Amino acid sequence: MKKRDIYIGLGFLAVLAALGAGSLMLEEKSVVQAAGVMAPRFEVDPMWPKPMPNHWLIGNTIGVDVDAKENVWIIHRAGSLERGELHLTAGISQCCAAAPPILVFDQAGNLIKNWGGPGQGYNWPDSNHGVTIDFKGNVWIGGNGRGPQSARGTVGGEDETLDTGKKKGSVRVDPFADNMVLKFTQEGKFLMQIGKPKQSKGSNDTENLRLPAKTFVDAQTNELYVADGYGNHRVIVYDAETGKYKRHWGAYGKVPSDDPMPAYNPTAPPDQQFRNPVHCVVMSVDRLLYVCDRQGDRVQVFKPDGTFVKEMYYAKETLGSGSAWDLVLSKDAQQKYMYLADGENDRVHIIERQSMELLTTFGEGGRQPGMFYGVHSLAVDSKGNLYTTETYRGQRLQKFVYKGLAPVTAKDQGTLWPKK
Repeated sequence: MKKRDIYIGLGFLAVLAALGAGSLMLEEKSVVQAAGVMAPRFEVDPMWPKPMPNHWLIGNTIGVDVDAKENVWIIHRAGSLERGELHLTAGISQCCAAAPPILVFDQAGNLIKNWGGPGQGYNWPDSNHGVTIDFKGNVWIGGNGRGPQSARGTVGGEDETLDTGKKKGSVRVDPFADNMVLKFTQEGKFLMQIGKPKQSKGSNDTENLRLPAKTFVDAQTNELYVADGYGNHRVIVYDAETGKYKRHWGAYGKVPSDDPMPAYNPTAPPDQQFRNPVHCVVMSVDRLLYVCDRQGDRVQVFKPDGTFVKEMYYAKETLGSGSAWDLVLSKDAQQKYMYLADGENDRVHIIERQSMELLTTFGEGGRQPGMFYGVHSLAVDSKGNLYTTETYRGQRLQKFVYKGLAPVTAKDQGTLWPKK
């Protein structure tokens, strides 16, 4: 055999070996990806929503939900805007004025409806907090206003502690102003009020709330669950049609207490009571109730009767305003994932619901699209798109477009800017 033929043969074998190795590497990579953790993937839509009319601005934006027609509802605090943002109202210049508290956007980002504020027959909150559109289309709102000044942002901010008030034995109880939730039609017609201003007697008062944060209505039983809240340390349940009291409970399903609690310590044993605020409540398709203990950095899970099931901490070392601000479930039939707003760290956590395992996180502190300053509330539409609102000076509604499932390649994804 000639040397030339030997070289050709060896070269051919080398090519075959390289092809085999490459094929094996591709197979191994495919196996790794197939066996890897998958999670929902998003990109921010920097062009959504569209500019509002009338030189309107929004203040602290502290509630969001999506109705059956895929319209996006928000509630904000007009009183939190600075004087310089209201020069149109003051007759000084062309810009600007506060938008009405309730704003509704269609899927294209157009503002299609607005209403809200004081009216006959009900007590509008001093400091709006949370908006829920129930399965019948009714609109529920709460409030965390301590008094008349809270609407102007001088009292009752997101971080204000609740260690003031009248002493009652070893327990300090302050009735505050916003001790109620309100129910309206989608056109703003008043339907019902549960609780009265300045009447709260504490965490075991069944007639009044105390600075309620968020609501959820169970379509199976037509019961209203309230995360109650910035003043109380409990979940409380009412008949959503009549307002009749049903039941309530605190952390671990125990009787709630207003006894003073030490500052949160991530290395201490678990708190046996909810901290303030009890900030969210939502029920899954398998009838488990998820509750945000915001400054406790945890989510607790219950059966509808208040039986404790389990809990999980997220970013447990977080101090300040805490990491568990709001929670919403994915729209697949099993609600496989849940999204947790972390306003102190300016992140959204993506979590596998059954195991409560944190899969990945996105977001970063900042003011550009895809960043957050005080990400406060979350909602999801039927397509899986995620909507976020921001409190403090964030004052914003953002849309994150659902891009399907993808392998988790990073613990922190950072800002989800659109890919070219």
